[in-house]
Amino acid sequence: MRQYVIFKGSRNGLQLVLDDSADFAVILENLKAKLESAVVFFTNGTIVEVPAKVRVLTTQQQEDLAKLLAIYGLIFRETAQQQEVTTTTNVETEELQTLFVDKTIRSGQEVVYNGSVVINGDVNPGAEVIAGGDIIIKGTCRGVVHAGAYGNIEATITANRLLASQIRIANLIARAPDNLDQPEYTEMARIQDGNVIIETVDI
Repeated sequence: MRQYVIFKGSRNGLQLVLDDSADFAVILENLKAKLESAVVFFTNGTIVEVPAKVRVLTTQQQEDLAKLLAIYGLIFRETAQQQEVTTTTNVETEELQTLFVDKTIRSGQEVVYNGSVVINGDVNPGAEVIAGGDIIIKGTCRGVVHAGAYGNIEATITANRLLASQIRIANLIARAPDNLDQPEYTEMARIQDGNVIIETVDI
């Protein structure tokens, strides 16, 4: 399915990438649906930047976008230059808080948070978890997980069964595991020597 709006991590909060070829009414409709699917997971007051180099908005479009984001507690800000996701460790992870989610994340749902995320449940196929810090899943992960979204290469992803369709840490992506029928044991994904590795851990 075509994605007209995509949330990415930025230094200041979140970056909203809009399809440059789509009608703005379609953009708003798709953005509203995405926000509705993750309404409880966005941090109130988070800044959302729209890179001007990706899509230039008229004054009216900026106002419409700001009003929609404000409904969900998000603050709109258009940037003159596209923000790049840094791959350095200059991220003050010690100041980031942890979001605890006591439910299974189902297909179509997203968890987006500046700090670390702990899921007391499963992450189903078609679901996505994006965190500025670590991701801990106390269940089976079969969705998309992206830790260190703001460039923290020391972030980790831990799950009781780590069978994610995509594993991403900072700007590095690991392919899905070949064998989905592995025995149950806890695994952790982390970056080592410029690659994402997955290892068994005791917790």
